[in-house]
Amino acid sequence: MKNERLPLYQQVQDYIKELIHTSGLKHGDRIPTEKELMELFNVSKITVVNALAGLVNEGSISRVPGRGSFVNKVKLDSSEPISFPERRVDEREGGTARKLIGLVMPSIDDYFSIRLIEGIQKGLRERGYQSVIQLSDGVLEQEKQAIKLFKEFGVDGLLIFPVDEEQYNEEILSMKLSGFPFVLIDRFLPGVETDYIASDGRMGTQLAVDYLWEQGHRQIAICSDSPLQTVTVQERIDGYMNALKNKGALINPAHIITEFSLSTQDEVQTHPLFRYVKNRMATAYITLNGRLGAHIYQMAEQAGLNVPADLSIITFDDSTAIMEGVTAFTHVKQFEHEIGYKAAELLLGRIRSGDEPRSKYSKILIKPELIVRHSTGPFKPV
Repeated sequence: MKNERLPLYQQVQDYIKELIHTSGLKHGDRIPTEKELMELFNVSKITVVNALAGLVNEGSISRVPGRGSFVNKVKLDSSEPISFPERRVDEREGGTARKLIGLVMPSIDDYFSIRLIEGIQKGLRERGYQSVIQLSDGVLEQEKQAIKLFKEFGVDGLLIFPVDEEQYNEEILSMKLSGFPFVLIDRFLPGVETDYIASDGRMGTQLAVDYLWEQGHRQIAICSDSPLQTVTVQERIDGYMNALKNKGALINPAHIITEFSLSTQDEVQTHPLFRYVKNRMATAYITLNGRLGAHIYQMAEQAGLNVPADLSIITFDDSTAIMEGVTAFTHVKQFEHEIGYKAAELLLGRIRSGDEPRSKYSKILIKPELIVRHSTGPFKPV
């Protein structure tokens, strides 16, 4: 079943495409479940999710939480109308159309996104709602189009994990002015009052710095490979800087590492970050996502350094199972399942309130926790 020359996620994608072609699957037909694909290819859930997310992005399939994945040959940026699950009339619901919420996400390529969506699904299902997901791929125009299409389709409300750029999404501003119910997740638009829910990023980095400081570390770096300097990234860097200032420490700009990208295809030992790690310019790293923490772990190993004896790493989100053999990281737990559940709860509350005037919007910050595992230890002078 496997072609060892292809990445596992691409093998899964190729199999699904071939299945659609050779089995004569039509628009709306269901494809194999995540569990079936995991067993068929003997791969992890994250590999299957990555494969399906890629097929969603290119328009080959649509994913409906709680129901599965379905053949859909219309791309998000196509001029043709996008296809959604049919809003059937259900006699058990008094002859009304099934209640449906649109969810716009940049991607579904990590466990943060997966757990977030699981929380959203639970919150919606408990109240008789279903959801449909569209991915913006981090592109503002695709986010705008997804919002337009969801509104044309007639969803009851929207949950949006927004693209964060200097230019605001006019569709979001339009919904605010028109009173269309929506909730922003993880990121907000500065200066624009909306319903918003996220983990407290400033507190998260403060917890990380405080712990590393107690362990004797003074050269603490913070790293982000985000292509955009998002509100979320900036808040976490602010928390890092405030924590150091509170300890009377000087801020070393060289320890705020953001101007780089990293992928599994990169040659580790030629990457600029590898030289930074190898030369022990910092003794501890705070990474703003779990995947980046796993990459730094691998760089340390190739540089002949031991984690945590020579180098400590704290990640945002648990990076366990992102890379085979890389587990048990000290991490900032963001309670993404709770964020998703409360986002659904908040949105449905807005829908129930109907046309009532909105004198106050809700900004909910979930308090994170630091989970200490095996990737951190006391500072040891060279």
